[in-house]
Amino acid sequence: MDYIGIDLGTSAVKLLLVDEDGRILNEVTQTYPLAFPRPGWSEQRPEDWRDAVMRGIPALLEGFDARRVAGIGCGGQMHGLVALDAQDHVIRPAILWNDGRTGKQVEELNETIGRETLSARTANIAFAGFTAPKLLWMRENEPDLFARIAKIMLPKDYINYVLTGVHGCDYSDASGTLLLDVAHKRWSREMLDDCGVTEAQMPRLFESWACIGTLLPRVAEALGLPPDVKVVAGAGDNAAAAVGTGVVGEGGCNISLGTSGTLFISSARFGVDPHNALHAFAHADGGWHLMGCMLSAASCNKWLCEEILHTADYAAEQAAIAPEKLGENRVFFLPYLMGERSPINDTNARGTFIGMTMDTTRADLVQAVLEGVAFAIRDSFEVARSLCIAIPRARICGGGSKSPLWRTIFANVLGIPLEQVKTEQGPGYGGAMLAMVGCGRFSSVQEAAGALVSVASVTQPDPALTRKYAQRYAQFSRIYPACKALFASMARDGQEA
Repeated sequence: MDYIGIDLGTSAVKLLLVDEDGRILNEVTQTYPLAFPRPGWSEQRPEDWRDAVMRGIPALLEGFDARRVAGIGCGGQMHGLVALDAQDHVIRPAILWNDGRTGKQVEELNETIGRETLSARTANIAFAGFTAPKLLWMRENEPDLFARIAKIMLPKDYINYVLTGVHGCDYSDASGTLLLDVAHKRWSREMLDDCGVTEAQMPRLFESWACIGTLLPRVAEALGLPPDVKVVAGAGDNAAAAVGTGVVGEGGCNISLGTSGTLFISSARFGVDPHNALHAFAHADGGWHLMGCMLSAASCNKWLCEEILHTADYAAEQAAIAPEKLGENRVFFLPYLMGERSPINDTNARGTFIGMTMDTTRADLVQAVLEGVAFAIRDSFEVARSLCIAIPRARICGGGSKSPLWRTIFANVLGIPLEQVKTEQGPGYGGAMLAMVGCGRFSSVQEAAGALVSVASVTQPDPALTRKYAQRYAQFSRIYPACKALFASMARDGQEA
């Protein structure tokens, strides 16, 4: 039998057709727009996701026997607020994971309810990207729309609803709402009360591999699929990517270098970072994980190349960076183009170049961006070290990981070997694997990972270069604290203007 994996991203949805032995038979990508209505805001129309999936699946199946498809699994961008009315119509554009409008609400949650109380209820504190602050913002700024909410969903769950008519959510994605009691895997009634919503407005909770339903007859007909195709709950994109790279069970680590960047540490046991710098979420394998998330990762490189340098030839820009320049660049970049989450939790933070002189080159700026993203991931890496979590090696995935230069920079900034897996399709492949488990092809997510995921290559750190980058990281670590008050002042001045 065959399986469909869906990766619902921020810029596009990627669909994979995978056979029961894990071979990718076909892949299709459908793009959709991303809106920035105001500085720091980020929105998308859920209808655009729906239309992209409904176009993409028939294109994916072209030339293949659709009767062989047994299941569908989706990994999707997390935290986005999808609000539906009583007729299941979308009330407003989804407020996305990288939207920074909720600074006031985040502060209120962390200071009024209190970080200690939030952590006891949900294993996390409030961050601007999470769903609960978005609900508070909507209640305060759009009360008429807020009053119409009948169902609160996350992006990939809206796609599952379109396919099945079921309002469901898995534990990994629900963990990022700040509405889930992560330790006990249930909605937190205290948090729902504080946000002015009820459990009836929330989707039913499932494990990621659980079948939530089969295709609606009209949807099956439109897609050219049998109506008995099973749809599993799926997972948040980072948990799905971890499944797709085999990071399951105790002690695995995955670095995702996509639009956002994440450090993902899997665990068979529930645990919380006492400082709440790392998120404590449920994992798609039935366990838990700690995660550090930066809002702008590969998107920083895309921004510099396309918006500033007016080129999409990333490889050519990186080719100009001589090997001897690694660890020697005097230019630094703070990759906070959309504010930042882990570990600084500052919506006011902004992208910043520092250290430029008259002899600074174009290649220096590109290198500074690549290094700045790696340094920012190391910030979360250092938090994990402070918790006595050993990370001797890690898997790496995402579009940015395709760059050998960037992998080399990351391996040496972190000082550990980085492994690329043979099938590097992250969330989409993880979604297909979850569908296999839900359809009985494998008995567990761990069994699926053991059978289907293998390492293709390893990027080893160089001890001398690692020492150089340790010195550069020490300098990088001093820049944000020096700029923090200035960022806050600039944000206040902008609001007053």
